[in-house]
Amino acid sequence: MKNVLICASLLGSMLTFAQEKDTIKSNDIEEVVVNGKYYKKYVEKEGSSSLRLNEELIKVPQNISIITNRALEDQQVTTISDGLLRNVAGAQRLEHWGEMYSRINMRGSRAGAFFNGVNVTSNWGPLSEDMSYVDHIEFVKGPGGFLMSAGEPSGIYNVVTKKPTGNPFNGSARVTLGSFDMYRAETDLDSRLSKKVSVRLNLMGSQRNSFRDYEFNNRYVINPSVKVELTDKTTLTAEYIYQKAKMSEVGSAYVFSTEGYATRPVNYTHTDPGIMPSNMEDHTVNVNLQHQFNKNWKLTTQVTYLNDYTNASDIWPDAVNSDGTMIRRLSYWEGSNVMKFGQVYLNGYEKTGKVSHRILAGLDLGSKKYLADWNYSHVLDATPFNTNILTYQPVTNGYGYEEWIERINSSPLNQRATPGGTIDQNYSGVYLQDELGFLEDRLRLTVAARYTNIKQNNYGDTFEADKISPRVGLSYSIDDNTSAYALYDQSFTPQSGLFRDGSTAKPLTGNSYEIGLKRDWFNGKWNTTLSLYNIRKDNAISRDPADPTSKYSILDGKTGVQGVEFDLKGEVVKGFNAIFNYAYTDNEYKEAITYIDPATNTPKILHNEGDKVAGYAKHTLNGWLNYTFTNGTLEGFGLSFGGSYLADRTSWTWDSTGTTKPMNDYLKFDAGASWENSKIRVNLNIFNVFNRYLYSGASYGSYYYYQAEAPRNWRFSISYKF
Repeated sequence: MKNVLICASLLGSMLTFAQEKDTIKSNDIEEVVVNGKYYKKYVEKEGSSSLRLNEELIKVPQNISIITNRALEDQQVTTISDGLLRNVAGAQRLEHWGEMYSRINMRGSRAGAFFNGVNVTSNWGPLSEDMSYVDHIEFVKGPGGFLMSAGEPSGIYNVVTKKPTGNPFNGSARVTLGSFDMYRAETDLDSRLSKKVSVRLNLMGSQRNSFRDYEFNNRYVINPSVKVELTDKTTLTAEYIYQKAKMSEVGSAYVFSTEGYATRPVNYTHTDPGIMPSNMEDHTVNVNLQHQFNKNWKLTTQVTYLNDYTNASDIWPDAVNSDGTMIRRLSYWEGSNVMKFGQVYLNGYEKTGKVSHRILAGLDLGSKKYLADWNYSHVLDATPFNTNILTYQPVTNGYGYEEWIERINSSPLNQRATPGGTIDQNYSGVYLQDELGFLEDRLRLTVAARYTNIKQNNYGDTFEADKISPRVGLSYSIDDNTSAYALYDQSFTPQSGLFRDGSTAKPLTGNSYEIGLKRDWFNGKWNTTLSLYNIRKDNAISRDPADPTSKYSILDGKTGVQGVEFDLKGEVVKGFNAIFNYAYTDNEYKEAITYIDPATNTPKILHNEGDKVAGYAKHTLNGWLNYTFTNGTLEGFGLSFGGSYLADRTSWTWDSTGTTKPMNDYLKFDAGASWENSKIRVNLNIFNVFNRYLYSGASYGSYYYYQAEAPRNWRFSISYKF
């Protein structure tokens, strides 16, 4: 309660301060005023400068989907792990680590995590982004490695943060209450200090419990940024983001059962209130310098530093018995994730005769170092934990966190982590792209190549690899609002995997083929994208099924994924906004996969040719509909309804075929009501309206593990715009 009072006090101070200033509506708020009437904005015609494209999305030969800030606000999304993916065709979240980390899969494999254009993808961390400092999120389907760095052929998502706008003082403040003792306060202050200096400050504090006993998640964010116009042609933008989170241990949300999925009540838990909380601190610094030589040529340089620290606990079974009981094991670990990036890229436009050239050239440098000590654990139970008893069962062997604290105080992490807990990667890349425009730029041919070199220390073993990746795209404007495109691209991705023979995983390579059709409707108020793709990957890895410690990996060899995606976003008719998407995905092994059974030292078949690859749903359907009255007595009143449907799901992990029980189809509905004027907005959303038992998970050899999602719950927010 103390944290709530602090947040409320902070919010009150901001409101008082705002009332003393001249107010103006921020042009950052995703809302457009037409003749005094409002319609919401779910459509962006261009990506951020961090995508480096410098071109309208309808002309780009790739499927790029942007989730606007207004969509996040309407749906009351608070973190990247919190209902965000309904807005993107075919994207889904795997291996739910609460809101500690986020793993997003699309097109059959993990999407790379990017932050303002730099690749922050990691095995562990960084901490999932809070939406209080996020302006919008860009999903690039298919290989994004050419533009950013090495990456999966499935694509990337790029989190773009809020920056100073240069307007006179304006901003907003919001308080959100919700089920399970959720309290959240946030404020966004944006001001111009002088003709050349602008600043922005985002603050957030929240606390929340869970529908499961003893689970909690407390977090706060401090995010100042400054923009300085050094000259008429040169702009410097610097930002700092501090996130701190304290939450229940990793694994507290899992359910372990020998009977199958959804076999326990939705609020079932095997955790304990005495376990040491997990603590994370995340520091991010980003500095961006842009120089406009003239109207056609611009140079951008950027440096980014990220330092993510974790001191956490983890609960997992030491054994799951056939009678349904288990022995719980509690682990503690300390982790340090430090990333450093440097980028320089040049955007230009020239014409040679009747042919135009949209040129992109750049250099990427990156360093990632992860250190971890996860070598301390002990069993919690002297006698088996009875999973059929839903009341609290006391721990009998103690928690052991006192010994853990002594351990981390006895010697520095780099001594305890090396080499078994170390992943150290350094990469560099240079690239050149020319988009040639013919027929007055109606026909555009993209030719490009990237050279990438990667050096990696992977759990004590080192390797170096490099590759030249070509990229060819073709886009044609059928008319001013319609374009068709085709794309061939290659990907190159380092992997962190250790095999039983002591060798480590080679980089994953992929070839992607894609065709698509894009259209803007009614002067761009809403748009549609239809794409068809085929991806072939080599050297993919997955967890060794014969290894209960999850230390070792096996080679998946060749896999292939093909699919169809459709996205619709925007204001279809006056006051009526929609987000609708559908994806068909089919991911399978192109050759048989075997592993060595250590008990018999003989090979066993894990997957046959044609078996499904883990981590996707064959059919994904999402919708979010909002109607806001634009005149009359109900002016400003809005109603929303949304749903998500996933059919023919494969599990999280390797064991997605065979005799294991399949997961049920996933079906969830949400609804909301809102009212707003030029200053105040009130929003109420009900999630999982029909109170369905929602879950996802996997088979783990002799038992199943899964996570249930929250039953019916609500959030209520009120915001004020300065």
